[in-house]
Amino acid sequence: MSVRIDIAGLRPERVAVVPSPLAELGMALHALSEPGHHPGLQGWVTGVTARMEPHLADRMCEADFLWRSTFSDLFLPYAAVPGAVPGGTLTEELGQLDKLTDEQFVDAALEFTCVLSYDTRAPALLSDPAGRRRALEVAASRGPQQVRFAQRLLDDPPSVRAWLRRFLEDCAEAFFDEAWSRLRHQLAADARHKTELLRRKGLAEALAAVSPVVTLDEAAARITVDKLTDGHAVAEADGLLLVPTSLGWPHLMVLHRCGWQPVLHYPVGSPELAAPASVEALTLRMAALSHPVRMRLCRYLARSATTSELAQVHGLSAPEVSRHLGVLKKAGLVTTRRRGRYVLHQLDVTVVARLGSDFLEGILR
Repeated sequence: MSVRIDIAGLRPERVAVVPSPLAELGMALHALSEPGHHPGLQGWVTGVTARMEPHLADRMCEADFLWRSTFSDLFLPYAAVPGAVPGGTLTEELGQLDKLTDEQFVDAALEFTCVLSYDTRAPALLSDPAGRRRALEVAASRGPQQVRFAQRLLDDPPSVRAWLRRFLEDCAEAFFDEAWSRLRHQLAADARHKTELLRRKGLAEALAAVSPVVTLDEAAARITVDKLTDGHAVAEADGLLLVPTSLGWPHLMVLHRCGWQPVLHYPVGSPELAAPASVEALTLRMAALSHPVRMRLCRYLARSATTSELAQVHGLSAPEVSRHLGVLKKAGLVTTRRRGRYVLHQLDVTVVARLGSDFLEGILR
């Protein structure tokens, strides 16, 4: 399984390596919402959470499906414009976000409803009644708060856009500006290094420096990113973006939305993880993960999912998914909680982290 980016028409000089403050703010929100995905950031998360005003924390929960269960493409708005690159400041990038059409904004914001058609052109949610119904149905599995937000988004996109911009500006003032003042130097240095590799040694060397799971087949004019998901994108003549992140490890994101320029959002550095589990626990857990279907389920379980969602995405029956979930639960790898009439299953990433960084990075990238 992999995400493939065809680059036959790409001009070499249009590959850009540029840090993005808005993307880094998105990763900060994700780390604060899912600290288990980022064991190396526990100290930072604890410090920010301790001094965060309650009203800001409440607003963070109001739209957390934009950064908890997935990393929304709204944090990479420049990708919607061929040849565009990230702005130099958060204010500039919020301006780029403002330039998205309402259709683009809503489709990107509700991306978790479009898993099956993400890299193919599909009817816009604002003009497609069936897509609108599905969006609200999937939001319902995440609880009434997200249903209300999704309903507002579909009914009145301008008001939600204004809300999101104010929220991001308040986050910048509360905690992100301070973090960015430190992180931007590391990210700028990495961008300079990758740009120099591009200039001196070519795209293959630069991609190898991004991650060993990113490879270039020059004969086929194709970049392949080894991930536990399938996807396809085409880099037109005017753009392929490489965006480094300091807060994002172990996530290696590939934006391959149809009609947007592809983006590799890659982590810089990798913190140490906790000590491994006991031999008995490790044996049980590794046995549970020995089945390829359960390995693939883990990618979606890391962000929580219902049995029906897992069945639809993987082309399985609900009983088949339930059997695999039972094995994972017995090994202590999956937890379950009820949200109204929905039952959500989620991978315990704290436990998974003890299996080793290679496995954790494999399912989260």
